[in-house]
Order: sequence, then C-alpha cells, then structure tokens
Amino acid sequence: MAPGKQKVLSKEEELLLQDFSRSVSKKSSALFYGNAFIVSAIPIWLFWRIHLMDPMKSALLFAAITLASSWLVAFAYRNTKFVLKHKVALKREEAITREINKKFADDKKMSKKEKDDRILWKKNEVADYEATTFSIFYNNALFLALIIVISCYILKSFSPSMNYTLSVGLASGLIALLSTGSQ
Repeated sequence: MAPGKQKVLSKEEELLLQDFSRSVSKKSSALFYGNAFIVSAIPIWLFWRIHLMDPMKSALLFAAITLASSWLVAFAYRNTKFVLKHKVALKREEAITREINKKFADDKKMSKKEKDDRILWKKNEVADYEATTFSIFYNNALFLALIIVISCYILKSFSPSMNYTLSVGLASGLIALLSTGSQ
C-alpha cells in the first residue's frame, strides 16, 4: 500500500472489529456505570448503620469515594466482559449454529454466507448478553465480599472514615486490578 493511503473498511469489517474490541456500546456503558454506582453506594449503608458514621457529616467523603469506586468497578465490568465474551461465544457456537440451521432449514433462498452471517450475529449477541450479566454479577459479588472482609475484619480498629476510605478503595482497586488478567 502506498504511503499516505489508507484502506477504507466495509460496514461488515467494522462490525466484525467492533465485536472483538474492548470498547462497549453506549447502552452497556450506561448499564455498567449505573450498576457500578449502585454497588459502590451500598457500603454507605454499612458505615452509616454498623460503623455509626453520620451521613450528613460524611456526605463529601461518601460522594468522592463512591464516584471513584464507581469508575473502578465499571472498569472491572468492561475488562471482565471482554475476557468472558470470547469464552462464552466459543461455548455457545455449536448450539447457536444448530438453532439457526434448524430455523432456516426449509429456506432454500438463503445462501450459505447469509446463514453464516446470521450465526455470527446471533453468537455475538448471546455472548455479549451473557458476558455482560456475568461480569456484573461476578464483580458485584467480589466487591461486596471484599468490603465486608476488609471493613469488618482487617480494618476494624481504624476510625470509621479511614476504614470506609481504605476498604472501599482497596475493594474497588483490587477488582479493577484482578479484571486486567487474561484468564
């Protein structure tokens, strides 16, 4: 290819690349940030009721830590989804192929390429949905378990505000770190 000339990708190639990229759709991003905010706000109740922190006096601390934690948890969701999506797609490929072939067995007008495209599209749709839901479930469970262990056992002798800051920061940071692995 001559310098300065770039190859223009077709719509099909762009869609295929999008399926294998780390970026998520706006819908998934909104879902991730919404869920991350909710799960990051749950420790406020723990520290208000169990560690007896006054929510009005600690509102600024709660807001800052919750927002930072929300970003880290959403980061973990995205990374986990990326790793899981390809694993799920491989496991569901055979069943989806059977389903699509059975559904369009009588359709003689449909070409092999069109059937393959439908299989690929359906496989990516199923893998995306399953990876998204499992990523949210897995990271939420891990985050909340870490919060309880860190705040109630490891940092129980710390002041409530320091305990909150460290436990939420460590839990969200740890799940973000663990999500960067390839397994």
